[in-house]
Amino acid sequence: MRFLVSVACCLAFSECLSAAGPTSFVVTPAQVQLSGRFDRVQLIVTEAVSSAEHSKREYSPDLTANAKYTIIGSGTITVDSGGMISAIGDGTATIIVSLPGEAALATVDVPVTVTEFETTEVDFIKDVRPVLSKAGCAAGACHASQYGKGGFKLSVFGFDPEADYDAIAVSSRGRRISPAQPDGSLILNKACSRVPHGGGLRLQDNSLEFDLLRQWIGNGAPKSKVPEMAVTQLTVYPSQRVDQLGSTQQLRVVASYSDHTQRDVTALAIYDAIDTGLLSVTNTGHVKTLGEGQSAVMVRYQGQVAVSTFVVPYSTRADLAEWKNNNYIDELAARKFSDLGLKPSGLCDDATFIRRAFLDAVGSLPEPELVTAFTESQDADKRAHLIDRLLGLTGDPAQDIYNDRYAAYWTLRWSDLIRNNSSSLGEQGMWAMHNWIRNSFRTNRPFDQFVRELITSQGSIYSSGPANYFRVHADAAALTEATAQLFMGVRLECAKCHQHPFEGISQGDYYSMSAFFARVASKNSEDFGLFGRETVIMVKPTGEVSHPRTRKTLVPKPLGGEPLEHPLDRRIPLSVWLTSPDNEYFARSVVNRYMGYLLGAGLVEPVDDMRSTNPPSNLALLDALTTDFIEHGYNLKHLIRAIMTSRLYSLSSQPNVENATDERFYSHFVVKRLAAEPLLDAIDQATGMQTKFKNLPLGTRAIELPDAEYPDYFLNVFAKPRRVSLCECERSPDANLAQALHTLNGDTLAGKISAQQGRIAQHLAATKEHEEIVSELYLATLCRPPSSTELEASREILAESRNAPECYQDLLWALINTKQFLFVH
Repeated sequence: MRFLVSVACCLAFSECLSAAGPTSFVVTPAQVQLSGRFDRVQLIVTEAVSSAEHSKREYSPDLTANAKYTIIGSGTITVDSGGMISAIGDGTATIIVSLPGEAALATVDVPVTVTEFETTEVDFIKDVRPVLSKAGCAAGACHASQYGKGGFKLSVFGFDPEADYDAIAVSSRGRRISPAQPDGSLILNKACSRVPHGGGLRLQDNSLEFDLLRQWIGNGAPKSKVPEMAVTQLTVYPSQRVDQLGSTQQLRVVASYSDHTQRDVTALAIYDAIDTGLLSVTNTGHVKTLGEGQSAVMVRYQGQVAVSTFVVPYSTRADLAEWKNNNYIDELAARKFSDLGLKPSGLCDDATFIRRAFLDAVGSLPEPELVTAFTESQDADKRAHLIDRLLGLTGDPAQDIYNDRYAAYWTLRWSDLIRNNSSSLGEQGMWAMHNWIRNSFRTNRPFDQFVRELITSQGSIYSSGPANYFRVHADAAALTEATAQLFMGVRLECAKCHQHPFEGISQGDYYSMSAFFARVASKNSEDFGLFGRETVIMVKPTGEVSHPRTRKTLVPKPLGGEPLEHPLDRRIPLSVWLTSPDNEYFARSVVNRYMGYLLGAGLVEPVDDMRSTNPPSNLALLDALTTDFIEHGYNLKHLIRAIMTSRLYSLSSQPNVENATDERFYSHFVVKRLAAEPLLDAIDQATGMQTKFKNLPLGTRAIELPDAEYPDYFLNVFAKPRRVSLCECERSPDANLAQALHTLNGDTLAGKISAQQGRIAQHLAATKEHEEIVSELYLATLCRPPSSTELEASREILAESRNAPECYQDLLWALINTKQFLFVH
């Protein structure tokens, strides 16, 4: 069976609109050709609007469900009320599409041709598998579970068609089908519940899908004539839609095959709303908007995926009168605000900004005197100048004094992800990796160089820090998954066993990628002494990876790329491809992570799940950040500066009425909970008492800790990662009862506040006035002076306290337990 689509069938909606002519609506496709008994084509009817009006929208309103379809020429086709055309015989016909009411006089004729109806052949791969997938039979909860159901096992998402064919037509002595009497076949009777079936009703016995399976069985259940036939691309129309709350849209899905044919697969595709609070979708692809914002419908068909994005503005107009662009980030953010009808919040005050900038850039609080100087400064560009100081970009050594803290903080971030840990590497290996990462950030090594050196490293894990990457991830599979997730934002675990459920990544793609690491090996060495016994990472001359199902040896091939080889080390071409500007994954994943780090949410969430079925909240902004990052040589400080000097970063965290429900588009700053290490450092700075860590000199900050293994109760309670996972989620941002109890009643905070060498004791020893002490405590914790109301309340606390130390200790305890201290806001 074969479906051919004329050129007109493949037209995008924008092309159709230009040909609307005098009618009040347009129909896509403009003409239809069906080949065979089981071909179907979905019509979509859209309102025709003027060019000026259309420029304000992605697409015109959908009228498919409202249209009337009249067939001229009987015995050839049928069309249902939703615009789905089916064949009933060879020949030609015309569908006259009209609208009720005033538009009833306007019509559009759609010519239809049906061929090969009487000679239809059903193909197992192209026809039978999609029916089973649509019915849910090949889902993990049904016959594609680990051991199948009722002795009948299919491959997940149909990734192994040969095994599926055997399971249906051959295994169990062929009892599931009866070619001599198709209606008596067990697979049909189970699916339509003629006999008891644990999966319930899956097919109606009067459906086209039922007839397709029955004909295939009646023809002797033949194997596919072209077993290598595969879907190469899935296209969904419309790909984007802007409309009002409660609007509907019929989707149309077209599959492109490896033999260069195309087929309308709307009826057999699988639809899922990514956010069910914003969208609903039926199993026929009929979408309804339920809430304001932006979401998408994920469409799956035979190993390929596509998305259709829907935008429902929060209001009809965005108030951007006070908005001013600092850079390209603001320009593209403002466009999104305009599209969504979002009014951004105003700017945060200077005290909030300096605290936010210090914690985000160097992971620590600013000194009180610096806060005062910054808030009192009249420099119009002081925020940008502050960012340059924090990033060490002024060129003046007297100002560029935070580079070590910057390097320590971002080393902490990436050490968590790379999983630098003495429990797996030993003390020497852990320190070697830590020092290499920290030196890379201290010298602002371009990130592409950082990754290439990591991916191609070898030698002793004691003398070559990046070589520890191959000790942490000790086999080709672990290295494949780690490299893809860390530096491409692609989660490959699913594809290890079957077709990726949410991406066009096959099991073959997974193992072709792992072939790059097949020759990496390790050996023991005693160069550091008998008791050192370090591991040496090396590259062997041989080593291959085989497909676990076909047993074929696979050549090294990156995701979506061409095979790559190297006579000495396969990792070299992999590292070049991975960090190439042509690799769409690398730079995008990095800029997305940093948007998440600095603005509280990535353009794609989770930040390490950059699949096509998880579209960004602002595609134009992601593209622009990616281009800018590449053009500036993968310079992380440039990327951080671009984000932090944008107006977007300076917005207040206080939402307004218009943007209160926005969590994705940065219309207000997203409040972030302080992580364990910066929080402990902030408490140390606020109380004036430094934490002493085991085997490290006093004065070592928590953000400088090289290892995950420290017996510090505070860090453990506040979820310092153990570095056992690649996922950002290992560092949980959520508060819990143990954390609250520890700051409220724990020994760590109480001891530091009341210490004889602490901040309060020093203020009292200096015989400072009450107002001065209170102001110092506010500046040291919240990075702002107290308000008049707060100052008056402090006097009341002093009057009610037994002595001055008790007053100030209670006040400092209360300030540290406020949300203003515990969060970046």
